[in-house]
Amino acid sequence: MTLLPPVALTCGEPAGIGPEICVKAWQHLGQSVPFFWIGDPRHLPAMTKTVQIDHPDQAHAACAQGLPVLMHQFTSNATPGTANSQNAGDVVAVIRRACELVIDGSASAVCTAPINKKVLKDGAGFAFAGHTEFLANISGAPQAVMMLACDSLRVVPTTIHIPLSQVPKLLTQELLADTICITHTALRAEFGISSPRIAVAGLNPHAGENGLMGHEDIQLIAPVIAALQTEGMNLVGPLPADTMFHTKAREKYDAAIAMYHDQALIPIKTLAFDEGVNVTLGLPFVRTSPDHGTAFDIAGQGIANPQSLIAALTMAQQMGQRRAQ
Repeated sequence: MTLLPPVALTCGEPAGIGPEICVKAWQHLGQSVPFFWIGDPRHLPAMTKTVQIDHPDQAHAACAQGLPVLMHQFTSNATPGTANSQNAGDVVAVIRRACELVIDGSASAVCTAPINKKVLKDGAGFAFAGHTEFLANISGAPQAVMMLACDSLRVVPTTIHIPLSQVPKLLTQELLADTICITHTALRAEFGISSPRIAVAGLNPHAGENGLMGHEDIQLIAPVIAALQTEGMNLVGPLPADTMFHTKAREKYDAAIAMYHDQALIPIKTLAFDEGVNVTLGLPFVRTSPDHGTAFDIAGQGIANPQSLIAALTMAQQMGQRRAQ
């Protein structure tokens, strides 16, 4: 039986909680989810048991002995809680390396530890709003879609890291249709759902209430839903966002499409603050990430919760397996 290649885990911001939750994730998962960490061992917590590997295919055996580390030497050491822009270029290089390894088949998926975008901008001229946009650029994907997922909810924001005032201007029928189609394809191919049910939120309160509170729901969102329904997709909406996320409502769909960032992220962070996973759809490879930031304020104290990273690594393995099949 051919082993599924391991998951590549990037180091992320070395002064954040990434190094410590990586070690905790390995201690929890062991060999059940083989992965390797790409980074500089100097940034890991003291006394971490590591096994340096030369190639990802060594990670399966190494997981039983210690945290498998694929070495990437950084420019500088890291002090927990204190950002160092001298390391920014190396953080970016590690992300690129992980993508190269999954594209050439050496890894089954990429899981990314949190980055600090300001540090990367200051130190490496990072020109992207986040991982999602950067990975789309690296891979040449025409559009990458951000999904937030946990056991009880999958939700996708159509527009992501833009001011709320810009949402009505940038929310187009083409963007919405592409977002729904990419989500539908991923639910089938990477989540194993043969006939996905997708709920689509409205933009305005009460989904516009028949034009009383805005016309985008009638003129923009509803026609996209109707057109995709004729192609055989199981879609409902536009629905009032304030009634979409209670328990009974969530039982009726496999994923929800939101119109903007907070409409999507508030419900999932309320339901699963410590276990939510950020998934990038539309790439030629699987990518997941914990749904939290670098947490400089608690870095190095040993108190960071690894549950979101554990969930992200587990989901990456499962999605990589389905994609391979």
